[in-house]
Amino acid sequence: MNERIVVDPITRIEGHLRIEAETDASTAITKAYSSGTMVRGIELILKGRDPRDAWAFTQRICGVCTLVHGIASVRAVENALGYDIPANAQLIRNLMIGAQFVHDHVMHFYHLHALDWVDVVSALKADPKATSDLAQSLSNWPKSSPGYFADVQTKLKNFVDAGQLGIFAGGYWGHPEYKLPPEANLMAVAHYLEALTWQREVVQIHTIFGGKNPHPNFVVGGAPAAISVDTQNAGGSAATAVNMAGLEQIKSVIARMREFVDQVYLPDTLAVASFYKDWFARGEGLGNFLTYGEFPEKGTSDLSSWLVPSGAILNRDLATIHPVDMNDPAEIQEFVAHSWYDYKEGKDKGLHPYDGETALNYTGPQPPYQQLDVESGYSWLKSPRWKGHAMEVGPLARVLMLYAKGHKPTQELAGFALKKLDLPLTAMFSTLGRTAARTLETKLIADQMPVWYDNLIANIKAGDLSVHNAAKWEPSSWPKEAKGVGFTEAPRGALAHWVVIKDMRIDNYQAVVPSTWNAGPRDAKGQPGAYEAALMDRHTLYDPKQPLEIQRTIHSFDPCIACAVHVTDPRGEGSLKLNVR
Repeated sequence: MNERIVVDPITRIEGHLRIEAETDASTAITKAYSSGTMVRGIELILKGRDPRDAWAFTQRICGVCTLVHGIASVRAVENALGYDIPANAQLIRNLMIGAQFVHDHVMHFYHLHALDWVDVVSALKADPKATSDLAQSLSNWPKSSPGYFADVQTKLKNFVDAGQLGIFAGGYWGHPEYKLPPEANLMAVAHYLEALTWQREVVQIHTIFGGKNPHPNFVVGGAPAAISVDTQNAGGSAATAVNMAGLEQIKSVIARMREFVDQVYLPDTLAVASFYKDWFARGEGLGNFLTYGEFPEKGTSDLSSWLVPSGAILNRDLATIHPVDMNDPAEIQEFVAHSWYDYKEGKDKGLHPYDGETALNYTGPQPPYQQLDVESGYSWLKSPRWKGHAMEVGPLARVLMLYAKGHKPTQELAGFALKKLDLPLTAMFSTLGRTAARTLETKLIADQMPVWYDNLIANIKAGDLSVHNAAKWEPSSWPKEAKGVGFTEAPRGALAHWVVIKDMRIDNYQAVVPSTWNAGPRDAKGQPGAYEAALMDRHTLYDPKQPLEIQRTIHSFDPCIACAVHVTDPRGEGSLKLNVR
């Protein structure tokens, strides 16, 4: 007899996500449904506004993904107006995006995903000396003494004894699917706490180049802060300059970022993964992967210079990379067949984002409800498709694309990790493969950041201080109508903003985000999204009342649901009231 398992809300994510799964008599998942259960409205807020201001609004789509929406927005306007930016501005953007990747991925691993594999309470049983031996066998990280781990254990014990587990409360501690020994658990808890402190330094790159974090400043046509060769005022903002002292501070931050990635994050991922090799054989699902590309070296128009290439992979075929054209209305479309609203021409029609609609015609139930009506609408998310295919985006897609394109550092790093774990390349197509790919690309990007920094310094020393292109800043030079797409590889995957400009104002604006690609519901053909397909890929629940297995796979995507939903009512007003359970 089938049973419906409801996990609502999925915790340790950004936003509100409900997962329902049907299991058979053996508690194997046979069907899964992903539902975004929150609403927000941005696109209609932008209609009629100056396109140069769009970045400031789109950054508020999410409190986590602020920088990437700003980047996609300014690139969309620049693309629409044929607006090139100086080389220094591109390098500054690369450094800011790179910092976002490293920061986001480390935070995700330790603070959102690690507790799916790490039993915090088990750490109380660890021997600090044995924990120290384990940590020192993995890297030269200085915080690895027996006394240090004893102090962490005492701190954890005080939390437990005081009944103040806080974010550790409500976990499935003691679940039989936790396999790490107590010493590995204690080491991971220590690094969890260290990462909280580490992140405070990483954000300095955004505050120096962009004036603040979150929501750093941007500007269409370049970078927001001028470069100064004096030694005063190390900070940066829209009204100040970044000087050599600030640049030296950025260099120091990059060095500390790389140290933590090399000596803590990468070794921890390999150590944890070695105890869960069975999770390299489940949780893939679609086998289709999409990237837009990121980190241009010679400007956004020269795709051959991008570190992360653009392309699509179908059915695991790494030998065939399909080109992607985001302006082609036949390639990228969004469907609403199983969403809680309609298009004007019906629910089965797909729309390219240039023609995208955001208005709402709500047809679903009012929460609370027992189960989703999966035969009709069951999510606030749309269902994006590439040439009709459901696609996965994110770290796994990027690493596979780099590997398939012959990127030597990626091939060498992936080979090192797979050899360490005694696994074939096909192990990457999995839940833990997705998690491992996130770690691998963090190191790849962290290692590339000194190159961008050195190139920026070389330009400055050669006398090039330009960070903004003033051409086309005045709307009088714009065409009467223009449209463009700005894209980036956000930490969670392929992100793009499409803008239509008429009479110097925004006529239409659509954002298709990574978690829409991954978390969207079934389409008109019944094709599941990436979350749904992954959960139906060899998942058996040890205890349906403690669905740890569902959390592991969903967290491997790093959901960001605030980014993924964007609906308002037909008047453009967010007037719906939801009773959140």
